Amino acid sequence: MNEPYDAIVVGARCAGSPVAMLLARRGHRVLVVDRTALPADTVSTHYLQQYGLARLQAWGLLDEVRATGAPPITSMTISYDDAVICGFADPIDGITATLAPRRTALDPVLLRAAEAAGAEVRLGVALRDLIVEDGVVRGVRLQSADGELVEERARVVIGADGARSRVAEAVGAGTYDVVEPSCFIYYSYWTGVPDTGFHSRIGLNQQQVGLWPTNDDRTMVAVMRTRDRYPEFRRDVERNFHEVCEQVVPDLAEQVRAGEQVERFIGIRYPDNYYRVSAGPGWALVGDAGYHKDPFTGKGMSDAFTHAELLAEKIAQGLAGRPMGDALTEYTMTRDAETQGAYRFTTMISDLALTPELQGLFRAVSGNDPATRQFLSMVGGGISGEDFFAPANIGTIMAAA
Repeated sequence: MNEPYDAIVVGARCAGSPVAMLLARRGHRVLVVDRTALPADTVSTHYLQQYGLARLQAWGLLDEVRATGAPPITSMTISYDDAVICGFADPIDGITATLAPRRTALDPVLLRAAEAAGAEVRLGVALRDLIVEDGVVRGVRLQSADGELVEERARVVIGADGARSRVAEAVGAGTYDVVEPSCFIYYSYWTGVPDTGFHSRIGLNQQQVGLWPTNDDRTMVAVMRTRDRYPEFRRDVERNFHEVCEQVVPDLAEQVRAGEQVERFIGIRYPDNYYRVSAGPGWALVGDAGYHKDPFTGKGMSDAFTHAELLAEKIAQGLAGRPMGDALTEYTMTRDAETQGAYRFTTMISDLALTPELQGLFRAVSGNDPATRQFLSMVGGGISGEDFFAPANIGTIMAAA
């Protein structure tokens, strides 16, 4: 029988590779597997807020991610109808620009870092089942691309395998605080579009346009609409896509029309917003496997980094002698407490129909430079949603308007 690992990580993207790297850097024996032969593209907003980039900086990986060629973003424009918030957040941990790297550029950096730290990496390997003894997860059964089956054991198995997590399914992890998704999204990539920074623009009739630069001189352009309009939209994606752009942001629509679309349209109807029970005897979940929210606020990857770091710390405590169950319980409690504000804001705004109160706040912020920087600092992770939306702070902003 093979010697047990300290941890086996299922999933090697932006949650799995960091948790594997951080555990391996502490000297633990780690195996990370992924069914995909990376690098490979995947559905993503690509966007990394300052708090996500701060984690890369702390891990010594930010310069390598910058070197992939994703342009620095130093201007953000967020709008609802005629209320336009334009500017940029104050520096967060010294980070003065954001990035939106393609996953084919970002994920290999993370995986190489895990391998360089000493983690064993196996790609093209699928999880077939978990090894469970006396109610405790003790390891995994894996199948390679050629059909070979192998068992590996570990002190803890980590599911970092996305919203449709096989690990979560195998342990029967339930969901809570579930909010049904409101919208669908289509996106693609253009060349020849001027770099105007980050745009998230909500128009009337519950539709949104997002646009920002990414690798290879390409611009990602996305549109979002409510799910009831999906059947009609997909009958003529190209026409409807450009129609939404023209209705919401005519100036940007003209630039997109003048550019060249260089990849196919990708359409997604996202799963529910949810938290999952993310720890149990011998197992834990991280990233979208344990906590998923609408892509509207683009916090998925940055949250994955933050929670990978938190989980690695708690597992390391368990491996050092603290009761592992206590450590993993603390991980989930901390994650949930620290994300509630962002979760509520995301689910509130992602139906693209702001309440009159929120519309009024948008208009008040749009004409107030300090409030704009504060709002964009909340988006970037510099201050919490609870602090920004505190009654006293909102009262100050509204009074100034």
